[in-house]
Amino acid sequence: MNYAIPLSLKQEHEALHDQLRQATQVEGEVGELAKVLARLMHPHFVKEDRIAMPPLGLLAALASGDATPEMAGVLKLTDQLEADLPAMLAEHQTIVEALQRLRDAAQRAGRNEIVDFAQQLIHHARTEEEVMYPAAILVGKFVRERLLDGRSGKT
Repeated sequence: MNYAIPLSLKQEHEALHDQLRQATQVEGEVGELAKVLARLMHPHFVKEDRIAMPPLGLLAALASGDATPEMAGVLKLTDQLEADLPAMLAEHQTIVEALQRLRDAAQRAGRNEIVDFAQQLIHHARTEEEVMYPAAILVGKFVRERLLDGRSGKT
């Protein structure tokens, strides 16, 4: 079964990527700090797109009470997310520190759009930590419970 990242999350990540690409084109310290940030964020975004965001595509079906045996494949993703969560949170800390440096440099350079971008991305990281990662892990726990106790109709 293919677990599609919810379109709203996919579009949000794409918009953040685009804003970061634009920031890397700025001359001077701001552009250099944006390039450092991009190098930090790329592998993190890849990991999120691989294991953290796809389980969220099942939320609507699960909220409606639908749990099918085909959903069991999501457990590989959610188990990996649980195992990788401490490292992903540490990556967030490093990324937020880089964002704060970028924000400060953008303020000094009068680049308010980059200041706003940095603040938006800091907020995004917090939302992932407080909402998206826990929700993805809960998807796995819910699917496991439903499939193991037989409420899906099959075990």
